[in-house]
Amino acid sequence: MTDSRNTILAVILSGLVLLGWQYFFNIPQMEKQRAAQLAQSQSQTTTKPAQDAGNTAAPQTATPAPSANTPSTVQSSSAAPVSREAAIAAGPRVKIESPRVAGSISLKGARIDDLSLVQFRETVDPTSPPIVLYSPSGSENPYYAEFGWVAASGSSAKMPDQNTVWQQDGTGSLTPGHPVTLKYENGDGLTFRRTIAIDGRYLFTIKDDVTNVGTTPVTLYPYALISRHGAPKVSGYYILHEGLIGYLGDHGLQEYTYKKIDEAKAVSFKVTNGWLGITDKYWASALLPDTSAQLQARYSSNLVGNVRTYQTDYLEDPQTIAIGGTGSASTRLFAGAKEVSVVGINFPLLGPAGYNKQLELNHFDLLIDWGYFYFITKPMFLALDFFYNFFGNFGISILLVTVLVKLIFFPLANKSYASMAKMKSVQPQLAALKERYPDDKVKQQQEMMEIYKKEKINPIAGCLPVALQIPVFFSLYKVLFVTIDMRHAPFYGWIKDLSSPDPTNLFTLFGLLHYDPTQLPMFGHYLALGVWPIIMGITMWFQFKLNPTPPDPTQKMIFSWMPLIFTFMLAGFPAGLVIYWAWNNTLSVCQQSLIMRRNGVKVELFDNLKSMFFSKKAESNT
Repeated sequence: MTDSRNTILAVILSGLVLLGWQYFFNIPQMEKQRAAQLAQSQSQTTTKPAQDAGNTAAPQTATPAPSANTPSTVQSSSAAPVSREAAIAAGPRVKIESPRVAGSISLKGARIDDLSLVQFRETVDPTSPPIVLYSPSGSENPYYAEFGWVAASGSSAKMPDQNTVWQQDGTGSLTPGHPVTLKYENGDGLTFRRTIAIDGRYLFTIKDDVTNVGTTPVTLYPYALISRHGAPKVSGYYILHEGLIGYLGDHGLQEYTYKKIDEAKAVSFKVTNGWLGITDKYWASALLPDTSAQLQARYSSNLVGNVRTYQTDYLEDPQTIAIGGTGSASTRLFAGAKEVSVVGINFPLLGPAGYNKQLELNHFDLLIDWGYFYFITKPMFLALDFFYNFFGNFGISILLVTVLVKLIFFPLANKSYASMAKMKSVQPQLAALKERYPDDKVKQQQEMMEIYKKEKINPIAGCLPVALQIPVFFSLYKVLFVTIDMRHAPFYGWIKDLSSPDPTNLFTLFGLLHYDPTQLPMFGHYLALGVWPIIMGITMWFQFKLNPTPPDPTQKMIFSWMPLIFTFMLAGFPAGLVIYWAWNNTLSVCQQSLIMRRNGVKVELFDNLKSMFFSKKAESNT
């Protein structure tokens, strides 16, 4: 049983590594981030086209280059930040009303800087506040999108900036059926018009027109940017990207965490057919220019006073607007929840197309972090979503997908369990070998392998069910963790959110004691032991007790402690994942028991349970 013992030891050591990583790396990192956010003072900041020509190379054009290739100068302000509501009320605005988002456009700067996602709440309580995505400058956490034009170097044309107050042509709110048009005249012959439209989901379409009735031609560069002030709180897990993101033509997927872009300061790309933005775990904001547009795209991080600002932006090729002529530029903005049905999923013949297909974007589905094992996580999500559309409950979907996976791997698992059953049938022969060669381990191994060969037993067959379960376990964990479809998805009873840990706790007697043991130093994180993790541990214990007691004391000890270790290790995992593991263990016990009976091997589950209790009773009597 050396191979089996080594496998079990490897699993235990892996578990200890995970626990050590969680304690020595992940928890300190999260605490460090919290401390940094508390210590960081926020100040009012604004953004305007840059005046420094040294940031990037000039566009490849015969016309004079703009004063900077990227529109980004952040100015600090000594004014203390005000509440988000006060910042919104400080200037004139155009209201945004749509089925999924609500907010307003600031006429000062013509920014989209006030946006809430009305279909998503901060907690599982449906009366809790909606998720806030954008906030204006002057508030505690500014986050906004800005569009416009940058004048070429040497131009004296007066351009609208963040302090320019635009006028609305006509009246009414921005709704899916009613675009709004904003207007600004610079007094020198240039008239700027911006038409903003929104669909029924999260897509804004922005069209900028410039009419020149002045006395000289003017060369302008269209730009767009997304700016975020202050480092946001992130999950801090390596399996999820949060930060600056884009698929930039031939450069492919470019992901920069906040820490990485802080170190790089700024990175630039000259691309065609790209998109870029900033992503959170469930929400994102992305610029979607025309797929044929040539872009000078940039990610940047700047420290202004005590405030760290992050920005993704781009410049398009210049346009020379003749006297009496008009220049035009169009772009799109995604600002909302990363719903798979909206973003789209790129998988052969399956899945919703979303914006990815509708707008013919370049791998926009990668806005959702499917990971390197996307060929497993994507079909896992599609299977869960398929059953959800029938039953309306992702918990039921998890149970049915588990059965489906069991059916897919049924032939392989049957061979594995059949081999394990044969191994149980030769246990008396193996025990006799130890008695015959008590001091000759090499001879024991040789004779043991002869028995395996004669009985056609694969000694590592018992590892196969576990090996098959690992990729399924990982893919389900990934789907539960990154897809918003699982956020706040309820099961039955006390499970209100399958993407969060079981809220009950053994150490509070399931709510009878009013204290939080998870806040205790050092070991508090491991004291979140809910009902479903306990159920999972019991099913794993049953699964181990289905097998005969190992003769080796070390192996016996490992089998005895492994269910308990896994119970505590998985207690902080999403409830949906723990439910899957418990259900999978139950199906495995049933499947293995059936195969053992078919192979004429006695099912020793109840005998092992009885012997455990009766042996303890006998020991106490002696």
